[in-house]
Amino acid sequence: MTTDPGGILRLEISSHVSPVFEGRVFGEVGAYESIDGTIHGALDPAHPRNATIVNLDKAPRNGDGHVEYRSDFSLLKPLDTARGNGWLMYDVVNRGNKLALTRLNKGAEGNRTVTAAHAGDGFLMRRGFSVIWSGWQTGVPMGGDRLEATLPIATGANGPITAMSREEFIAEGFGPGDAFLREISEKAFVGTLTYPAAGMDPVKATLTVREREQDPRTTPPDLTWRYLDATHVEITRAAGFDRGAIYEFVYPAQDPAVMGIGFAAIRDLVAFLRHDDTSKNPLRGAIRHTLGFGISQSGRVLRDMAHLGYNQDLNENPVFDAMFPIVSGSRRTDIDRAFAQPGRYSRQHEDHSFLDDQFPFTYPTLTDPISGKTDGISRAAVAAGVHPKIMHLDADSDIWAARASLVGTDTAGNDTAMPNDVRIFIASSTQHAVHKPGAAHLGQLPGNPLGYRAWMRALTVALTEWVEFGTPPPASRFPSRAAGDLVSLAEAAEMFPRIPGVRFPDVLNELRLRDHSVEPPKEGAAYPVWVQSTDPDGNSRGGLRHPILAAPLGTHTGWSVRIPGYAEGDLFTVQGSYIPFAATEAERAAAGDPRPSLEARYPSHEVWAAKVATAAEHLVRERLLLPEDAEEFIAAAKTSRDAMEIL
Repeated sequence: MTTDPGGILRLEISSHVSPVFEGRVFGEVGAYESIDGTIHGALDPAHPRNATIVNLDKAPRNGDGHVEYRSDFSLLKPLDTARGNGWLMYDVVNRGNKLALTRLNKGAEGNRTVTAAHAGDGFLMRRGFSVIWSGWQTGVPMGGDRLEATLPIATGANGPITAMSREEFIAEGFGPGDAFLREISEKAFVGTLTYPAAGMDPVKATLTVREREQDPRTTPPDLTWRYLDATHVEITRAAGFDRGAIYEFVYPAQDPAVMGIGFAAIRDLVAFLRHDDTSKNPLRGAIRHTLGFGISQSGRVLRDMAHLGYNQDLNENPVFDAMFPIVSGSRRTDIDRAFAQPGRYSRQHEDHSFLDDQFPFTYPTLTDPISGKTDGISRAAVAAGVHPKIMHLDADSDIWAARASLVGTDTAGNDTAMPNDVRIFIASSTQHAVHKPGAAHLGQLPGNPLGYRAWMRALTVALTEWVEFGTPPPASRFPSRAAGDLVSLAEAAEMFPRIPGVRFPDVLNELRLRDHSVEPPKEGAAYPVWVQSTDPDGNSRGGLRHPILAAPLGTHTGWSVRIPGYAEGDLFTVQGSYIPFAATEAERAAAGDPRPSLEARYPSHEVWAAKVATAAEHLVRERLLLPEDAEEFIAAAKTSRDAMEIL
C-alpha cells in the first residue's frame, strides 16, 4: 500500500470562459476568467487528519487503500494572476448555491456566474480576489446549476448500515424544505426521505403531528401515511391542524453517505490551490492568503471546520488565514455523523430539535455546567497553532431564531470575552436574509428591508487588512448583559412599544441539552438565551446600527409572528418585520401609535437626510462602513425617504 496521504488527485475542466463577465475590466486587476469542472479527490482513512470522519473506514477503497470522492467546482480568477491581490476567497456554497457575488458584489443571482450582471459592482474583482466554490454535501435540491459532492456510501461488515432517522415536514408552501415536498391535494402531500428506508414495514415507523412546536406530539385516528417507495412517503393531513402543522416521521433508514468527507474536501482543495506548484493548479504561485467566507449554513460549516480540526491540512499548514462566518448564530452543522442532515437548521418552529446546536456555542474555551463539557469553537485550531483571524457577524433575527446571544455569553448567561483574534458583531434590527417585495411571507407584518451587506463589505476589507498588514480591526460590536442590550424575552416584551395591531412574540428559539441517542431526542436542562433590548421606537440597542437607524422611518425587528392558518403565534422561520411610522401626527393619534410621526421627528427632508449622512460618515471613520457605501446611502437619502429605496 502506498504511503501517499491522498488529497486532490486532479481537476477535470468542463468549461473555461476567458474573459468572463462579457470582457469587463476591473481597473489595474484587469479582466477575469472562469474555470468550471470536477474535483477528483481521495482520502487515506488512516491519516490522523482524516481519522475522525465518521464511517470513512467503512467506505469503498481504491487500489491505494484510499476513499475517493468527486465534487463540482467553479473558479473565478484574474486573467493575469500576478495582478491579483494574492488572496483566495473560498465561498462555502449554501445548499449548492454561490452567495459571495450576490451578497458582496450586489451581483445578479445564479450559479453560472458569467455575465456582467453577475459581477455586480465588482467589489471582489476590483480588489483582485480569486474566488473558488465547490460542492461539499450530497442531496442538494436539483436544478439551478448547484454545486454538489458525490460521496461514497458506508456499508457494514454484514450489509447496509441502518439506524432510526427522523424527518420533519411542514407542508405550507414556503421555505427551503419545499424542494423535498409535493402537495398532491388539499388533504395529502408527499415527502422525500433523506435516506432510503431499511425495508418498508409500516410497523417500524411512526408519524406524529403537532400544531405549534411546543405542543405535544399526537397521533389522531385520521393521521395516515404510506410508503410510495424507499425514499417517499405520502401523508394525509389530520383534521383540525392547519397548514403550519409539523409532521414528524421516524423510520429505520439505511445507506448513509460519508458526509464528513465534505470538511476534508474543502480543506484539501484550498490547500491544493494554495501550495501545489505543478501545472495542474490553475492558481500556482498566486496565493499568499486564504479567506473562508460563509453565509448561514455556510457560516456554520466554517465554525465546524475550526472546531473539528479541519483548519489544518495534511501537511499541518493552516487552511484558512481568515474566516468570516455570517448569520450562523450559535449553531454549527449536522454533517459528520452516520445519518447527517446538513440541510436542516434549528429555528423556533421549524426543525427545532435537529442536531446542529449543542455545546460549544462560542469561540473561547469554556466549561459548560449543563453538559459537563469543556470546549470552544477555537479550541482545536488554537491547540494546533492554526487558528485563523475570525470575524463573526449575525443579524438580529439570529438572536431570535439562532440563539446568537450564546456567541457572546457563557452557558450561565454571563458576558464572556473573545480571544484576541476573534471579533463578533450583530447587525441590529436586521433579518437573516433581506426581505424582497412580493416574496412569499407568512408573517403578520411586512418583511424587514434592512440588510447587512454594507457591514459584510467593510468587515471583509478590515479582516484581510488585519491578516496581511496587522492593521488592528474594529472592536467587537455585540450586545451585552452588562450594557443592558441583552435581556430576557419577558423584559423585551415590557420595553417594546405598544403599537396597535402588532403582536410581540411570546416565544423564541429556546435551547435545551438534548440526548440524540433516540429519535425524537430527549430534552434536558435549558440554556439561558437572551434577545436584544429596544429603544422607544422598538429598534434594537447595541451592536452595529445602520445609518438609517440614526434617523429611523419605522421599527425594524428581527422577529416575525406567523399568521392565522399557519401555526399562528410561532415565529416565521428567520424573518423579521417592518412597521413604518405614521406620516403625520394626526395619523399617529388616530391610530393610537405611541411612536412619534415622521412629521414630528424631521422638520424637513433635508434635516432627515443630514442625520443619515452624519451617521454614515461616523461609521466610515470607525472603518465599519466603506466610503463608497456611505456615499451611496447619502445620495439615496437626498432623493428619497422611502426605506425600500434607500436600503
